[in-house]
Amino acid sequence: MSDIGQLKALIELEAKALGFDLVRVQWMGKDDELSLQVMAERPDTRQLVIEDCAALSRRISEKFDELDPIEEAYRLEVSSPGIDRPLTRLSDFADWAGHEARIVLIDAVKDRKKLRGTIANVIGDQINFEDRKFGDFEFSYNNVDNAKLLLTDRLIAATAPLISDGVDVVEHDDKEE
Repeated sequence: MSDIGQLKALIELEAKALGFDLVRVQWMGKDDELSLQVMAERPDTRQLVIEDCAALSRRISEKFDELDPIEEAYRLEVSSPGIDRPLTRLSDFADWAGHEARIVLIDAVKDRKKLRGTIANVIGDQINFEDRKFGDFEFSYNNVDNAKLLLTDRLIAATAPLISDGVDVVEHDDKEE
């Protein structure tokens, strides 16, 4: 499998050229079902509409056709991170403070590696977290193996679409028949 760090560097250049921030690049699946998943977002809206995904996919494909950095057969998947997004950067934890998340740590803190609760805040590279069952935790961002937001009513309200192009408008007739 091709080195994910090198691929990420190539993809990040293409995302930045379109004005997007790269959220995550990872291999998914195995053997003949291998996919390269790319998540990106517009910094101002934290969204990526279908046209943005198509534009980024084309740029990545053109760059990969030119450089041929992947020997294996694979499928390229480009998407927005979605509402229950992965938290892949330290800034993600700061941006989503006050929201619920699931976090898996590399090294246990207070004998716990799996946490579920609310991101309290971020100070430097330290994340303060309030686990639902086990109380307050503080750990370094470098100790995070993986993390993602949990779907809640508060998160839904906070991520209401900022771009509503293409959204159907439903008109209601309030007359009684």
